[in-house]
Amino acid sequence: MSDKKVLLVGESWETFSTHIKGFDTFYTSKYEEGAEWLIEALENAGYDVDFIPNHRASSEFPTSEEEINKYQVLILSDIGANTLLLHPDTFEKSIPTANRLKLIKKFVEDGGGFLMIGGYLSFQGIDGKARYKDTPVEEVLPIKMKSVDDRMEVPEGMYPEIIKEHVITAGLDKKWPMFLGYNQFTADENGVVLAESRENNDPFLVAGEFKKGRTAAFASDCAPHWGSSDFIEWNQYGKLWGQLIDWLSGEIG
Repeated sequence: MSDKKVLLVGESWETFSTHIKGFDTFYTSKYEEGAEWLIEALENAGYDVDFIPNHRASSEFPTSEEEINKYQVLILSDIGANTLLLHPDTFEKSIPTANRLKLIKKFVEDGGGFLMIGGYLSFQGIDGKARYKDTPVEEVLPIKMKSVDDRMEVPEGMYPEIIKEHVITAGLDKKWPMFLGYNQFTADENGVVLAESRENNDPFLVAGEFKKGRTAAFASDCAPHWGSSDFIEWNQYGKLWGQLIDWLSGEIG
């Protein structure tokens, strides 16, 4: 087993559908995950990946420094702040529990790597429901979030481009495969924009440092739907994520 450990949280969803057929109705539900491509890429890069999907995160996300410090890098992908703030003991039993957004900040301050990947419940997200604006998570990331719904839907497709040389982007094609949308934010004074949406000059990949740790913001999905099949099948998909996590963990750069 590798001593390089990553905690990936989020990247799952459940769909509940109502079927109406004249007088009668019935219901179906479906559970799906979008983490398989990223997990495979990180395992191929030599990391052990623990995955906590959304429906388990409120109860299973670390609540102590001892638990979270087992990892070199933490990744949040398409999971809103409420899921981390509202532990079942607090929400259901009115028992105080650890503020896990503050725990993430402490993790980074002490040297941990932290990445947020875009999605409908990342950064501010759809209708602003992800709610990371003005939280300890925004404080450690190398960006400033919008205070409203921050989605940029691009149904015609967009192609990010590398604009700055860095160990994270070394050896990657300057122009990346197509994406169908992303979360819009700006780099802060500590953030280095490595890739951007050339159509709007919006940051797409931003890296930075906070106290002893390193952080990064990736504006779009690691998987469908914003991440197209061209992206997840890209022959440099694994190289991108491997180099990004290597930098966040301090393995390179």
